[in-house]
Amino acid sequence: MLLSSLGTSSANVALPTLAQVFNATFQEVQWIVLAYLLAITTLIVSVGRLGDITGRRLLLLTGLSIFTVASVICGTAPTLWLLIAARMVQGLGAAIMMALTMALVGQTVPKEKIGSAMGLLGTMSAVGTALGPSLGGVLIDGVGWRAIFFINGPLGVLALLTAHRHLSVDLREPKTQRNDLDMKGSFVLTVTLGLYALAMTIGRGSLGLLNGALLMAAAVGVGVFLRIEARAASPLIPLAMFRAPVLSVSLAMSALVSTVIMVTLVVGPFYLARALQLEAAQVGLVMTTGPLVAALVGVPSGRLVDRFGEQRMTVVGLLGMTSGSFALSIMPATLGIVGYITPLVFITAGYALFQTANNTAVMNGVRPDQRGVISGLLNLSRNLGLITGTSVMGAVFAFASATTDIRTAKAEAVACGMRTTFAVAATLLIIALAIAVSGRFLIRFTRTTHRATEEGHDSK
Repeated sequence: MLLSSLGTSSANVALPTLAQVFNATFQEVQWIVLAYLLAITTLIVSVGRLGDITGRRLLLLTGLSIFTVASVICGTAPTLWLLIAARMVQGLGAAIMMALTMALVGQTVPKEKIGSAMGLLGTMSAVGTALGPSLGGVLIDGVGWRAIFFINGPLGVLALLTAHRHLSVDLREPKTQRNDLDMKGSFVLTVTLGLYALAMTIGRGSLGLLNGALLMAAAVGVGVFLRIEARAASPLIPLAMFRAPVLSVSLAMSALVSTVIMVTLVVGPFYLARALQLEAAQVGLVMTTGPLVAALVGVPSGRLVDRFGEQRMTVVGLLGMTSGSFALSIMPATLGIVGYITPLVFITAGYALFQTANNTAVMNGVRPDQRGVISGLLNLSRNLGLITGTSVMGAVFAFASATTDIRTAKAEAVACGMRTTFAVAATLLIIALAIAVSGRFLIRFTRTTHRATEEGHDSK
């Protein structure tokens, strides 16, 4: 989990350097990050299901190997487009690592401690996100840009050896018809997710001809995928899973919350630089506050979930995020850095608690043969929220700032855009809260009905 998040954040800081090295435009070097994210987003559900079929330990070791080798190729790439291709392969390895790490937690950790384990995974992800920019900057200045990829080599080998030594061997089960991977469904889902992700990243919130066509094609892809899954003997995503309210509610909330958390990353730097007039180094320091808070509260969040229950802590996490977003929507710029950081702490701490509780709720009740695909779905909902948030919330900020070039916007316009964007974010979180509360009652009703049905059968 640490390696996969480090792979994203460390590359971001290298983009200006890589633009100079390869004599490329900013739009071209952005594909170094997009290729990695697109590979994770489009493949994470399929690799999760593949792990359920072939064995999670074996596939995780394969994913670690792919990630490590691809990292070395990234470091030796002589051209930009070879680097982008290697980053896509690296993203495949990261998708396997992200999906199967969470699935293996559900498989190996006692049920009463899953919350703590999920909190630890959240801490590692936050540490990777926070460490990436600072470590990447040091390596680029001291050694060169290739070092940010080469460092994944020894780290990947260490992770590979540790996993090989400590993870239990996969249990072999008799091969049945349900052990076949749904190739048609996997292909259609991969293409559909790729179309949607491209529409969001190319459009950047504006509906043009190209990204409009991509969105329409993605919508058609969803229909085709659902039809394939309804008819498949061994579907990639059994549609019956969504009858369980826990999964449907959790995926919807995860997408909404991830959309909101991108506001802090998209809007934050512009507000700090333009409205508060901070230097680049100061902006970077303030921006590390979020990941550091998430890293610090990750493990305590897991313990709270284990003690008080995932449903209650989900609501508490959402309340923390909502209060922080609402505070920023009315916060005057005169309060300065403290006025920004204080609500940000509430947002980030609430996000860490929500993620831990939400993931625990899903993984606690999942069937053993579906842990991989459901872990993939959880990661997919998060990634789709992040991609959507980058595009849509960025467009809201630009519209509210009433400027065509945000880099030259006046401080008052940027502050207004920030407040409006966080007001929209607070609205989305209120919707997530409504889903959480209604879902809680729905889950209780379903369990009560199921228990009554079982007691009726027992009495007969």
